[in-house]
Amino acid sequence: MIEVVAVETPGLGDRSYVASDGDAAVVVDPQRDVDRVLAVVERFGARVRLVVETHIHNDYVSGGLALARVTGAEYALSGAEEVAFVSERTPLADGDELIAGSMRVRVVATPGHTPHHLSYVLGDASGTPLAVFTGGSMLFGAAGRTDLMGDECTAALTAAQWHSIRSLAEALDDGVHVHPTHGFGSFCSAAPTRPVSTSTVADERMSNPALLLSKDEFTEMLLAGLVAYPSYYAHMGPRNRQGAVAIDLSPPPDIEVDELPHHIGNGGWVVDVRPRSAFAAAHLPGTVGVELGDPFATYLGWTMPWGTPLTLFGPDASALSEAQRALARIGVDRPAGRAVGSVDAHLARGYPVATFADMARFWPDGERRLVLDVRRRDEWRDGHLAGAIHVPLYELVRRRDEVPTNVELWVHCASGFRASIAASLVDDGSRAVVLVDDEFGAAPAMGLPVTRRDARAR
Repeated sequence: MIEVVAVETPGLGDRSYVASDGDAAVVVDPQRDVDRVLAVVERFGARVRLVVETHIHNDYVSGGLALARVTGAEYALSGAEEVAFVSERTPLADGDELIAGSMRVRVVATPGHTPHHLSYVLGDASGTPLAVFTGGSMLFGAAGRTDLMGDECTAALTAAQWHSIRSLAEALDDGVHVHPTHGFGSFCSAAPTRPVSTSTVADERMSNPALLLSKDEFTEMLLAGLVAYPSYYAHMGPRNRQGAVAIDLSPPPDIEVDELPHHIGNGGWVVDVRPRSAFAAAHLPGTVGVELGDPFATYLGWTMPWGTPLTLFGPDASALSEAQRALARIGVDRPAGRAVGSVDAHLARGYPVATFADMARFWPDGERRLVLDVRRRDEWRDGHLAGAIHVPLYELVRRRDEVPTNVELWVHCASGFRASIAASLVDDGSRAVVLVDDEFGAAPAMGLPVTRRDARAR
């Protein structure tokens, strides 16, 4: 019996997969922290025989090459991809078949998300298809975005994506299970995916826009759904083409809490991973608050200038180890140090936390209070508070001087997570900062005026 287990990475919106017949294991699109994959393989009592990549990933550092090296497994990906580790990869093309124990893996070219994207049809010893690993092609009721290779490639890749998903569905029976890599909150999806945990080809026939719309309709829909994606993506593809080395999760140097101001003063970032409510109540001046949760690595990696020396601060070593692991997945390998402890009340400052109901009590008061909206441009375009100023979080570091000083600044996003990071960045003593820790959907119900703007930029 062949089983498939998903290894989920909610913080990046991705899944890796382990398929096993109890003896051999096939691993698809492994994240960099391969210990999680190896734990699944060990539960099967199997040995990794084959590691495959659907594409050169743009949203995380792959663990594929490192996993193949440590297990001695065959490592396979598209032969059309230019990589530095040519001698260590098996080059694949459409129609190829790979064998691992009693499992047969058929290669299907599915360009769209990337030019050389592949999907893998998993079959039993007789070749009967059981599942298909679709990477960034056919997602759950959606498709992978097609603009990661540059604007000049987007139109052609969008057309290819439509054809690829249709060809894949036409070649498979309804009962074949669909296992995408992206689409569980990943910015690699062109639109939100269906909120389900499993899908089949039959399910996709009834829900996937590539299978329901004409090519022109699909193109219009997909392009309209493309939003800004994290700036660190620019570093992931080159890193994966070079071949990422094995992850190192050993603790960075321990430093004392009272040494943190020195690290701030030297141009590095000290990141406080405590809950945003705790950071707002009391934090060391100059530290950046990024609550440890699923979006931690995505928004820290997107906001922090790439290559900035990073020191982690938190209440316990386990929290900092979790933060280090999350950052390593996007190539932030070795923090400069870590400090475990509490904030010295004599050195700390804080700011109030409020809701949109609190905001409604003073609205409007533009002379003394300003609202800073740090959501993406598409979110701003869909609806924003009249009179608010808009600087997306991922632009705030370089545009911080545009944010007025000597005002009371109420900072909000869609839920409070990004706003808490932004509040820590603008809390430099020149503004009285208020963190709006609330769902933006509550604003209209509080009587706050929401307006729209026709903005084409993403």
